[in-house]
Amino acid sequence: MIYSVSGKLVLTDQNTAVIETNGIGYSCCCSLRTLAKLPQIGKEAFLLTYLNVREDAMELFGFSDKTELDCFKLLIGVKGIGPKAAMSILSTLTPDQLALAVASKDFRAIQAAPGIGKKSAEMVVLELKDKMGSIDTIDEVGYEQVGNAVASSSKKDAIDALVSLGYSQSDAAKVIAKADKSLSTEELIKYALTNLGL
Repeated sequence: MIYSVSGKLVLTDQNTAVIETNGIGYSCCCSLRTLAKLPQIGKEAFLLTYLNVREDAMELFGFSDKTELDCFKLLIGVKGIGPKAAMSILSTLTPDQLALAVASKDFRAIQAAPGIGKKSAEMVVLELKDKMGSIDTIDEVGYEQVGNAVASSSKKDAIDALVSLGYSQSDAAKVIAKADKSLSTEELIKYALTNLGL
């Protein structure tokens, strides 16, 4: 198993990064999130990797951090989700957004990934609902989110209440995840309504 690759970044395209190490160029399939974090061409780059071995090919997948790699491993363990589908999801949702979508059963957020249908999205939620809690994620603005905290009863109750008021599960989950973890359900709802623009 190739755990990681480091060296000079020689090429990137819409879903691939090539890193040259000791004269060998390693082509890594990457999410848009990972590609956006890579340095300029010619600079030193580092990727954690996952080697997928099939009968007819070997594919190397690259990740900017362990959180994304862990999410990838969980996703490919879901029935009907292969490596390419997992990368599609991780190109559409960051790890914290995926955790929120799973915790709030937001199938549509997962379906937004190219090539992911309703049944696949439902399988992701069904099979990962009790597993995402093992992954700690940090969102883009620096709020630390732990899977089991996102799935706490008060937050889930607040999300359900907001959905009943007409908000999407995704919007509700995102704003609730940023609230103080010590707030009660009622306080969470008030916080969310304020931050959702009402």
